[in-house]
Amino acid sequence: MEGNRKTLKQLFIPISLETLCYMLAGMVDTLMLSSVNDEAVGAVGTSNTYIGMFIIMFSIISSGMIAVMTQYIGAGKVGIAYQARQIGLVFNAVFGVLLSLFLFFFSGQILELVGVAPLLMPYAKTYLRIVGGCCFLNAMIPIFSSYLRAFGHTKPPLAATLSANVINVVLNAVFLFGFHMGVQGVAIATVLSRFLNLVVVFAASHYLVDAHKAPERIENKLVLRQIIKIGLPAAFETALYNLAMALMTRFLNQMDEGGINVTARSYAMQITNFSYCVGAALAQANAIMTGWRIGAKEFEACDKGTKKAAITGILAAVIIASLFAIFSRPILRLFTDAPEMITLVGRILLIDIILEIGRVSNLVFGSALKVSGDAVFPTIIAAVFMYLCAVGGTWFFGIHLGFMVIGAYIGLAMDECIRAICMFLRWQSGRWRDKGLVKES
Repeated sequence: MEGNRKTLKQLFIPISLETLCYMLAGMVDTLMLSSVNDEAVGAVGTSNTYIGMFIIMFSIISSGMIAVMTQYIGAGKVGIAYQARQIGLVFNAVFGVLLSLFLFFFSGQILELVGVAPLLMPYAKTYLRIVGGCCFLNAMIPIFSSYLRAFGHTKPPLAATLSANVINVVLNAVFLFGFHMGVQGVAIATVLSRFLNLVVVFAASHYLVDAHKAPERIENKLVLRQIIKIGLPAAFETALYNLAMALMTRFLNQMDEGGINVTARSYAMQITNFSYCVGAALAQANAIMTGWRIGAKEFEACDKGTKKAAITGILAAVIIASLFAIFSRPILRLFTDAPEMITLVGRILLIDIILEIGRVSNLVFGSALKVSGDAVFPTIIAAVFMYLCAVGGTWFFGIHLGFMVIGAYIGLAMDECIRAICMFLRWQSGRWRDKGLVKES
């Protein structure tokens, strides 16, 4: 038995639609919450930033899993791919429950520690306690979704996300406009929709993939070591990113007492996420193919495919980002009628055009490097430039020079573009060709 190896297009379309559905869920939440007030929007955006910061331990396993599974599938050893899933499932289940308990009981203390704006605190605490308290769902969903994608089954995760989004919208409407539960209602709807997502991907992985029947096995400790070898640096990079975004959010909260700048960032993120989803989907699709090709020793195809994915991603992301900048005013009127907010977010969207060029390149080449086994280099580069440009730029341009959230986005754009150049040069060097995992077994 071998993985269902598909083309980049066959992988990209379902993954991009799935990513788009995920982004739409956040946009719908923001749109519906704007009927409450802008503070509720800012609070949920802030809470999600800190939830992301705390769930990076899940990505240690999930990001390492995809590299291990795809390389062994490419080498025709699918039983080891199943073995990797089982190990990842156990670890994420345990960590997920522990983290859920921590976020549920200490949500208030966490938000006070990071200095959330006073007007946002009640909403943020409610959302963090409910959604963070059920973050074990975030731990389990990627295990089954990654397992399905590694074997070429990209449609079931899409169906799961789409079903969850429909349920989320319906429950949002019921809780917000029927029971007038505000942020609490949106949080409950989010949790219930994620539970449905988990049920669907679990069932699909059970019925569509029978890799557990394959005889290939190696020592569990070797599989775990390979997962951690890839996953730990990748997760550390995610941790660095989330911490950088938390520090950036802290600076934004300090810029004004009413949370105008942090709320503008929340609105901008809901729009720019559509540009991001193209790059993220291409990076995921290409990463799967990278793993297959490295496992099968198809290095030239791997090199050409990654460069093609990067060029495609840049063109698509720039076109989408430019359209959002041009039509920013009518789009933003869906969220708010405040002229000051519309103007501010419109300026952010102009800067985002440059940001997207760097981000999509960084995503495609960085993901390919990690899946190949060359996971340490992207982490080192991230450690330097995320804090020098994104965090330092937010303080220097935003607070010191007084550009506020505009300055923060200038720093973000510098970070993504510089890291993208570093990722391309590393890929071009060809050092990733000697980092394969299959030879270790």
